[in-house]
Amino acid sequence: MRKILVIGIGAGNPDYLTVQAIAALNKADVFFIPDKGEEKAALRQLRTDILERFVEAQDYRTVVLKTPKRAEAGTDYRGAVDDWHAKLAEAYRHLFETELGEGECGALLVWGDPSLYDSTLRIIERIIATGFSLDYEVIPGITSVQALAARHRIALNRIGEPVLITTGRKLESEPAEDAVVMLDGEQAFSRVVGEYEIFWGAYLGTPEEILVAGRLDEVSGEIERLRREAREQKGWIMDTYLLRKLETGKE
Repeated sequence: MRKILVIGIGAGNPDYLTVQAIAALNKADVFFIPDKGEEKAALRQLRTDILERFVEAQDYRTVVLKTPKRAEAGTDYRGAVDDWHAKLAEAYRHLFETELGEGECGALLVWGDPSLYDSTLRIIERIIATGFSLDYEVIPGITSVQALAARHRIALNRIGEPVLITTGRKLESEPAEDAVVMLDGEQAFSRVVGEYEIFWGAYLGTPEEILVAGRLDEVSGEIERLRREAREQKGWIMDTYLLRKLETGKE
């Protein structure tokens, strides 16, 4: 039976790879590398750098997957995502059939951790649901959430309190007292009402990393400027932030 290793590779720094992830890399015969175009060539290059650094045998193969673009969501976000997942599942199944022999082991290198705001596991399940015979194993990775907390030297939760992890699209104007926000392409933090502090980070773990922390009403404009300038320079941005409601009387 064909097998796929779904390996979390961390938030951008090769040093974030766990010992388990490195061992998994060295079991794979074939690595399937997504190609999201020239704008995100750096993400593709980091995967290549990881293989060159950590895989001991050099007889592995790499296969490039041209990733189809997701249609604009409009009013049907779930429908747009479902259509995109269907196209990805079809593309991956074709590569697994043609590039991965019976008894061989392939690997998918997933940013952060495969369980947190990533589609890979859902796509694998869609492939299996078509009747394709495939085994898979999941190797966890360090997420941008963990990297953000470490770089700002903070605990994500306050004593005895929960933390909400959400996306910019779902962020309320008055969010939970402690909310981690991912995938915020619309700068939803600028619409938050109330007194909050923000711990923000972009390109976490990379040489281009940017960090800002402070009262939201004081640093929101700076973050918007940094995001705009970084996106114009690189063509893309990956950022995460923690919003924490200020305690009464805290300056």
